[in-house]
Amino acid sequence: MTSSAHAGTGQRDKRPPHLSYVIYIAATAALGGFLFGYDSAVINGAVEGIRGKFDVSSGRLGTVVAIALLGAALGAVVAGRLADRLGRIRVMQIAAVLFLVSGIGSMLPFSVWDLAFWRTLGGVAIGMASVIAPAYIAEVSPPEYRGRLASFQQAAIVLGIAVSQLVNWGLVTLADGDQRGALLGLEAWQIMLGVEALPALLYGLMTFGIPESPRHLVASGQIEEAKRVLADVEAEGTDLDARVAEIDEKIHSERKTNWRDLIGGRAGLLPIVWIGIGLSVFQQLVGINVIFYYSNSLWQSVGIDPGDSFFYSFTTSIINIVGTVIAMLFVDRIGRKALALIGSIGMAVSLGLTAWAFSFKEGTGEDIRLPDAQGVVALIGAHGFVLFFALSWGVVVWVLLGEMFPGRIRAAALGVAASAQWIANWAITQSFPTLSEWNLSGAYVIYTCFALLSIPFLLAFVPETKGKRLEEMG
Repeated sequence: MTSSAHAGTGQRDKRPPHLSYVIYIAATAALGGFLFGYDSAVINGAVEGIRGKFDVSSGRLGTVVAIALLGAALGAVVAGRLADRLGRIRVMQIAAVLFLVSGIGSMLPFSVWDLAFWRTLGGVAIGMASVIAPAYIAEVSPPEYRGRLASFQQAAIVLGIAVSQLVNWGLVTLADGDQRGALLGLEAWQIMLGVEALPALLYGLMTFGIPESPRHLVASGQIEEAKRVLADVEAEGTDLDARVAEIDEKIHSERKTNWRDLIGGRAGLLPIVWIGIGLSVFQQLVGINVIFYYSNSLWQSVGIDPGDSFFYSFTTSIINIVGTVIAMLFVDRIGRKALALIGSIGMAVSLGLTAWAFSFKEGTGEDIRLPDAQGVVALIGAHGFVLFFALSWGVVVWVLLGEMFPGRIRAAALGVAASAQWIANWAITQSFPTLSEWNLSGAYVIYTCFALLSIPFLLAFVPETKGKRLEEMG
């Protein structure tokens, strides 16, 4: 990074006149990511409570945990089209309502099946938030700040995960270490799931205070409103008429987004769509959400007591935040691709160490433990895995998905890629309880292999989008 005064002045000249306002609207949109993280990870603290309350098998428990991800796949598919028709802000508000209803319903289930329904509804909201936030942030951000602002989505996700684990830890402590302990007339795990209603309400209210995307405003003929928004988010001195004309020309050179627009080439879909799907799938197949959905059960399965298992779940969430901050600092400096490569190598090493440590698991039934040395290695490996994921793939994939697609297919392609991500997440989440019963170390060997395979995928196919305008993609 240059230290010259001239370079510093040039960077300041590129700042929008109301940079704090740009940060605010990006942070508001990213609240959907906070709810995404909270909703998807809060189940970690409730797993054993649900198992005990409804007396379900590991397979059925995996279904209850994972079914939200199928809802997320549906939400991701429909979000893009809804955003083009209704606007980005309206889709955020719909997601907020779904988060609110899901939180209340999940807190008060009559059976495991209606709990699964409320979890699915929350999943639809997660899927919508996973698409709309990166798309909206990309469309309101100046190019020189877009990578860092787009990182708000992942930062909010990891913050939501950390808060969910902190809430879970606090509630289970109040309930004397028992997920089914009585709190406020309910069981502790029910309160864990219900707390989500509070940030959902805040998210919905805050969306009324941010502007619509300039691209959507131009597309719907609201030119003067688009200029007003651009004046607030673009660099000082920007020719607003020229920017609107640039956006308008790009929009009108494109046909309305249609699923058929994604079809092309010998592989069925356009190559760039397959790259987006590949990024999404690899992000999940390394097993990151095993840590966030099952870590309490995972640590208990290798002999760590419940109180400590909740604490370790919280510490991995803190590591997740640290890694995300690192990514936000470097994503616009060294680029998306280099950061992802660093992460892939680090994840492969960390997962390999964890798999090795779990291979020393001893005992059966309730009497299971790891030798002390291997227990330490497992904890270091798991925390290292989370760190390398957070500083790379956790942020980079969302930034790339918001940037890499040509404008004419952006909404639809982002929806397909995000849907693929949720389906891969579902497959990992659904299979882990059974895999861990079969061979816990073997499960982590599988995740290690996917981390290794992501390296040639990055080198061969993924484009670098650092510093480019969205209108240059194509």
